Amino acid sequence: MTDLKKISIDGIVVEVDPAMTIIQAAEVAGIEIPRFCYHERLSIAGNCRMCLVEVKGGPPKPAASCAMQVRDLRPGPEGQPAEVYTNTPMVKKAREGVMEFLLINHPLDCPICDQGGECDLQDQAIAYGHDTSRFHEAKRASDDLDLGPLVATTMTRCISCTRCVRFTSEVAGITQMGQTGRGEDAEITSYLNQTLDSELQGNIIDLCPVGALTSKPYAFTARPWELKKTETIDVMDALGSNIRVDTKGREVMRIVPRNHDGVNEEWLSDKSRFVWDGLRRQRLDQPYLREGGKLRPATWPEALAAAANAMKGRKVAALAGDLAPVEAMFALQGLMVATGGSTECRVDGAALPIGDRAAYAGTARIEDIDTAERILLIGTNPRAEMPVLNARIRKAWLAGAEIALVGEAVDLTYDYTHVGDDTDALGHVLAEGGSDEIRAKASLVIVGQGALKGANGAAVLNTAKRIAENTESGFLMLHTAAARVGGMDIGFATEGGMAAALQGAEVVYALGVDEVEIEAGPFVIYQGSHGDRGAHRADLILPAAAYTEENGLFVNTEGRAQLAMRAAFAPGQAKENWAIIRALSAELGATLPYDSMAALRTALFAAHPHLGLIDEVPANEWQKAASGRMTKSRITGAVANHYQTNPIARASAVMAELAANAAARSRKMAAE
Repeated sequence: MTDLKKISIDGIVVEVDPAMTIIQAAEVAGIEIPRFCYHERLSIAGNCRMCLVEVKGGPPKPAASCAMQVRDLRPGPEGQPAEVYTNTPMVKKAREGVMEFLLINHPLDCPICDQGGECDLQDQAIAYGHDTSRFHEAKRASDDLDLGPLVATTMTRCISCTRCVRFTSEVAGITQMGQTGRGEDAEITSYLNQTLDSELQGNIIDLCPVGALTSKPYAFTARPWELKKTETIDVMDALGSNIRVDTKGREVMRIVPRNHDGVNEEWLSDKSRFVWDGLRRQRLDQPYLREGGKLRPATWPEALAAAANAMKGRKVAALAGDLAPVEAMFALQGLMVATGGSTECRVDGAALPIGDRAAYAGTARIEDIDTAERILLIGTNPRAEMPVLNARIRKAWLAGAEIALVGEAVDLTYDYTHVGDDTDALGHVLAEGGSDEIRAKASLVIVGQGALKGANGAAVLNTAKRIAENTESGFLMLHTAAARVGGMDIGFATEGGMAAALQGAEVVYALGVDEVEIEAGPFVIYQGSHGDRGAHRADLILPAAAYTEENGLFVNTEGRAQLAMRAAFAPGQAKENWAIIRALSAELGATLPYDSMAALRTALFAAHPHLGLIDEVPANEWQKAASGRMTKSRITGAVANHYQTNPIARASAVMAELAANAAARSRKMAAE
């Protein structure tokens, strides 16, 4: 362990790692130092000079606290801790000077700037600036950049902190932004006026400390003090990113990330951030019943009676889609037990084993990626399936990790060894075994859902488990659906999968199932929030709340249970998912034994105690891999179109534009 070093900051003595910078040590001491360019997750630029401090015994001028390490400070004459001061007259004068320089060319845009009310420059100008300006010359102007449909630019506001440049090159892994020119002519620009090609570009909006980069879809719609803020969970992928949903009245106005070091750090994918306009379009706001081949509006009593009449005395198969909360699946499972129906949540056909939690939720945590030295990806394209987790793998690669991929060769924003794209390549990795040298390294095996589909799914999973056993690696399953792990946890599955669940079914109860084509024949009851594929096939539609409109439990890809909180109310006559199923159970004469969310969760946690461990990752007992032979087949990723994976995304105009841009770029690359 590194020896700690004492440092005195404004008279407060703390012991810190000598590799820390002064600005980090000040945070340990609880002292705030202003900054614009410094960010704890990006490399140090040291160019805004707002974080100047006075170092006793150092040079007779202020020092940049973000760029000076504690180990470089000189102790006192008798070995006393090095002394740093953040509030002396020298520091105050230096900060006023820096702020004056920053405001020389900054326009007086605050009344029309979307950053107003949450702007670092505003806050720090008040706290550390001077009350007058000595400059009367005309302000410099800069051309605005076209970065695409997500990020709006007003480059005259830019203070050249370079946070956006460092994020795109270091975290997102693209090289389209940079700084050109020197002195007053220096400006942030994009290479050959290119738009940004990244699934994480929206994060530069959060990083920009001024109003130079703002949200294009959110522009001029609300001020921060008008918004009601709700801390909740994202369900656009299975990562379970922590988010804050901001609402104005009944409308969701924007979605921004919350910090959670164990899940998404402080990043958020563009799909999760900008999908909110899909919550307003193609919504189901009243029940519908199909008569004479056409859907007609119906009342709730009429719809529930029709559902009960359809289900009584018939074989029912209940399917759970990608966005279903655990409570709704638990209630539907209880209803199926009472009526003798079957259940299935693995609607994508992946061979996830029932009862083997270590296989479908893994033994590793997402944060284990940070310290991994070897990572094997099997049948996954994490850039399309889970962009924030892909950025974490890139961070491990930058730290020296070796990455290997079995599956389709794609651009992951980092270098990797492409072993092959079929089961023979996977067999080759297994045959290599694990030497003592390999076992000595921290390693991970990450399996995607694309590897588990088809006739080889179970054999591929067992092969991946044997590779993990041979190399003593952590095991992580990359799911594409937020509801999948929770469904497997409560046993919402049938041996034999979809085929067995649907065999002989006369009625199919589709709980938000939009990614599967249900064949003609059965009577289909669709319960969901959007008029998407599932609603088109339905004979009866029960309108339900979306993920921002009800409280719900979701279990992410590593097996961490998290709570999604209601930020708004469902439109029209739409109701919460669990409440619809509870009402239907009464209509069927098989009333479920709870009439509130609290009572439902009490029953859920009694049946499955680990789901009550909110924001914890339970340890999963490893079950030894079974032996089995694989026939030769290709291994591909599970997601073909990142921006159109669920009904909310397909209803979003922003996601449609991003999908079209991505398709155009892929065609251009193919032509080249």
